[in-house]
Order: sequence, then C-alpha cells, then structure tokens
Amino acid sequence: MKTHTTHKTHQTEDVGEHLLEDAQALLSATAHVAEEKVVEARKRLTAAIEKGKETWNSVQEKAIAGAKATDQVIRDNPYKALAVALGVGAIIGYLLRRRD
Repeated sequence: MKTHTTHKTHQTEDVGEHLLEDAQALLSATAHVAEEKVVEARKRLTAAIEKGKETWNSVQEKAIAGAKATDQVIRDNPYKALAVALGVGAIIGYLLRRRD
C-alpha cells in the first residue's frame, strides 16, 4: 500500500509542478503586454501561485506531523496498535465475507 500512496504522491507533485511551470510560462509570455486587463490577470495569477505554494507546504507539513505522531503512538503502544489493527482487519474481513 505504501508504494501506491507514494506513487499517488509523486503524481500529485508532477501535476503541481506542470501547473506551476505552465503558469510561469504564461506570465513570461505576457510580460510585454501592458493592457490593464492582462496586467490585472498577471497579478491575480502571481498571487494564486504564491498561495498555492504556501498551501502545498502547509499540507506537506501537516501530513508529516501526522505520520510522525502516528508512528510515535504505535511505538509507545505496540500491542494496543496490533490489537486495533487485528480488530479492524477482522471486522473488514467479516463485512467483505458477508457481501459474497
């Protein structure tokens, strides 16, 4: 499952990078245009890029903090974590078995 999650994370990063590159290319391509609407659109796009970067960094930090906290709880209570995982697995298995 970790490989699948890692793959999805890389796909999301790739999409974000391509979007950022496209937006920066658009800003560069319209740098010489001085019309009021284009200038305003460039300002909004620049602000959106900055906000997107801040949001992405915030999400990454929260995800890392959550993973570290989960890891610490599991390390502090390995038997409880194992019992919970076993219980959840048994319930899911029972529910899936009933569907058949």
